[in-house]
Parts: sequence; C-alpha cells; structure tokens
Amino acid sequence: MRHMPTLERLSASDTTISDFGLSVIEGLSRTQKSLPCRYFYDARGSSLFEEITQLPEYYPTRTEIGILQACAAEVVEGFSAGDVLLEFGSGSSIKTEILLDRIADRVVYVPLDVSEAALADAVARLVERYPALEIRPVVADFSKLVTLPKEFSNSRITGFFPGSTIGNLAPKEAVRLLSNFRKVLGQSGRLIIGVDLKKDPRVLIRAYNDAAGVTADFNLNLLLRINRDLGGTFDLEAFRHKALYNPRAGRIEMHLVTDRSQDITVCGRLFHFADGESIHTENSYKYTVPEFRELAEKAGWKTNRVWTDPDNQFSVHELT
Repeated sequence: MRHMPTLERLSASDTTISDFGLSVIEGLSRTQKSLPCRYFYDARGSSLFEEITQLPEYYPTRTEIGILQACAAEVVEGFSAGDVLLEFGSGSSIKTEILLDRIADRVVYVPLDVSEAALADAVARLVERYPALEIRPVVADFSKLVTLPKEFSNSRITGFFPGSTIGNLAPKEAVRLLSNFRKVLGQSGRLIIGVDLKKDPRVLIRAYNDAAGVTADFNLNLLLRINRDLGGTFDLEAFRHKALYNPRAGRIEMHLVTDRSQDITVCGRLFHFADGESIHTENSYKYTVPEFRELAEKAGWKTNRVWTDPDNQFSVHELT
C-alpha cells in the first residue's frame, strides 16, 4: 500500500498575517464598506462555489476545462523527468488532472493551498489515480511570497494558476502577485494561468446572478460566517445579493445591499448601515488578451502562447 505524502507547511516571507476579525472590522469601517473575498471559502462557501461552477450561466469553469483539454499536449510538451508542477491555490486539483494524465510518470506535483483539508482530500484522490506520481503537498498562502523547499532549488518549475483567480485582484495587486510567482518559480520557470476575457456585459451579469440563486447564497454566506465566527448580528433577511458590471474598471462587482437602516455589531464593534447601503464583497476583473499581456510584462513576464475557446470567452496564457 502506498503511503500518503506528508503535508509540508511553509511560512510566508511576509510575516504580517491578516486576522479574519481585524479584516472585517477594517472593511466595515470604510466609507464604501467592503469584505475580502478570500473569506468566502469556509466549508459551506466552498461547497456553494463548486455548485456555482456547474450552473448553466457560469461559463468560466467548463470553458477553461475545454481549453485545457484542447491544448494539454502543447502545455506539457516541455516537461522532462524530475520537473516540478506547482499549483498555486490547488483546491480540489480537478483541472490539474488534465495535465497529469500526460505527465504523472515523470514530474513532481506540488499542490499548494492554505486549506489542509482540501489538500488532504485532493492528495488522497490523486494517490489512487496516479500511483507513479510523486506528490509534495504544501500548506501555504499563495498570496504571500513563499520559499519552496531547498530540494527544488535546481529544479525547473512550471506554475499552474487556473480559474481566473487573478481577476479577483485589482491590477496593481495582480502585478504584485505575478511578481511573487516569478520569484518562486525562478529564472527558468514558466506559468500557465487562466484569465477571463471581456465580453458582452449581459453574459457576465448572468454568470454572477444565476436564476437559481446559488451565487446569492454564496455571497450571503459571508455574513453567516461573520455571525458564526465573530459574534456578528447581521440580519441576513435584510440583505440582498447584487452583481453589476463596471465598464470603466472592466470588472464585475458583487455587493450585499441592505433593504433597511440598521446597526450591527462584529467583535463588539458597532456599525451603522443606511437604507440601501452596500458591502462590496468581490471584484472579478476581465481583460483582453493584449491587456493581460501588458499586465504580465509589468511583473517581469513574457507571454509566449495564448489559448482561447472558439467564442473567445476565456483564455489560458503561457508566461516565461
């Protein structure tokens, strides 16, 4: 019987760690109240997001999977024995299997995720599916600058960052993250990254405001988490989900809007909400291919190849 790989925990170079409560207090203290979208993903939030990816209105997941299936042979053609495939924010590693199906017998797979539970579940599945694959799971926050184990210092590393997560960051933050990735992957490294493309705003609005209301539940779950974990007093019945497209910024925005004036407390702190006031919970920036190429260049990357679907809804970029 094969032994399960050992989880390795890495410390970020930046030792300043944001606490959930402090982040919430800071966000609710702003003129435009906001909450960091990274806190969506408790157990229920993660389950709801998986449900979102299966909705007919939500095109990004199935479209990116289709692109990866079509271009997998080109993506993996440069892999040699002993090379490392490092996935940032690996989660379930489902999309990664499209690549691993072709290279599992010759690479080391390093799934990196902040959730130990998600890593354990993914590794258990991958061990069964790919008995020849060497897996080195790492518990770490990809948004911080991490230092990989020294044994990989001479390895050629390909980073994998699917899902258009880069779109959740403002452009300056995205450049900073891409710069960190470049430092982690090294001079000979490359990055395969998913990027959602600009398109008809009506398609975008439908994708983030589905008819079944799953995205609304996902958004409201953030308030439920605050009530549960931080002693919050949000009345969830008084808030509604709102998704809109901001054409000037080129992004989808998600908000939670209160239908009445109210006072709530979090961690013993009082916050007033006026009737109709919103909490800005998420951005999802969309790019054209040239716009993302320019963004990547600011972080020190060069775009080699770009793959898209026939309808040009989504893109996968190879950066070196």
